[in-house]
Amino acid sequence: MENMEWAEISCIVPAAMVDEVAEFLIELSGSGVSIDNLFLDTFSLDTVEETDMKTVKAYLPADDALSTAVDAITSFLARRGPAFDGFTFLQPTISLLREEDWANNWKQYFKPARIGKRLVIKPTWETFSPEPGDLIIELDPGMAFGTGTHATTRLCLEALEQLFSGEGPWAQDQGPTPSTVLDVGTGSGILAIAAAKLGGRRIVGLDIDPRALEVAHENLLLNGVDTMVELGTTPLAEVKGTFDVVLANILAEELVRLAIPLINRLEPGGTLVLSGILTEREEFVLSGFAGHGVSLLAATRHDEWSCLCYRRDS
Repeated sequence: MENMEWAEISCIVPAAMVDEVAEFLIELSGSGVSIDNLFLDTFSLDTVEETDMKTVKAYLPADDALSTAVDAITSFLARRGPAFDGFTFLQPTISLLREEDWANNWKQYFKPARIGKRLVIKPTWETFSPEPGDLIIELDPGMAFGTGTHATTRLCLEALEQLFSGEGPWAQDQGPTPSTVLDVGTGSGILAIAAAKLGGRRIVGLDIDPRALEVAHENLLLNGVDTMVELGTTPLAEVKGTFDVVLANILAEELVRLAIPLINRLEPGGTLVLSGILTEREEFVLSGFAGHGVSLLAATRHDEWSCLCYRRDS
């Protein structure tokens, strides 16, 4: 798909409608959206300065299916817009971009970021001077699989670092450092890479999208951990064996739906890290995991997102 042509579709909507439009466009396109030139790599907003109107942009292949997609966007805006104060229907605008232009449009907003004490996410096209003890994660997320700096991923990375360092909720643990890790919904592979760099010996990363696994594999090679991480599309219920750590950074509804399979993949005494949870949905997830043989270790929050860490009962 070299030099593929893309369509940048821009929708001008009231600020209060941005969340709903962004989620619709992400589901439709299968990729990230940008909002007034701030690239978002997840399913909802993180922090965006409030103004009356905002431009939400999605990116779709400029192929035979484009007109159908634009019709769907137009119908969505016309149907949902009147529910929001200040809405005036404006036809979505379309600009054509070459693939390399698409990439440059968002890469400029992805800079090195320190997470926790030692982890640093560094895009491959940026330079960075590490401090002693830093663990650098080189990342080229591709166009649809996330930069890892969103609050949901950040919370997972912070929990992982504390877990492997024996800090925070794990400060009293006397057992060995975790060895095996299962990463459900691995995306760009950032959590699997972090687990390998922090001391994991065998990591399995799962994703339902083969394109994501292609990006993840490239990132494993960039970081020299490809021999430590196994990638695949195996359904969670069919994964063999159990793991010291199970990570799942997906939506709250999916976490609850997969509660039993996630717990079944966890070693007794092992840690389950759940993220991708809007804080308003935290109680929903807590209820969904209650009574299934796990105990809550910690609940951390950043902006509007929550991360829940559990230990499987022995």
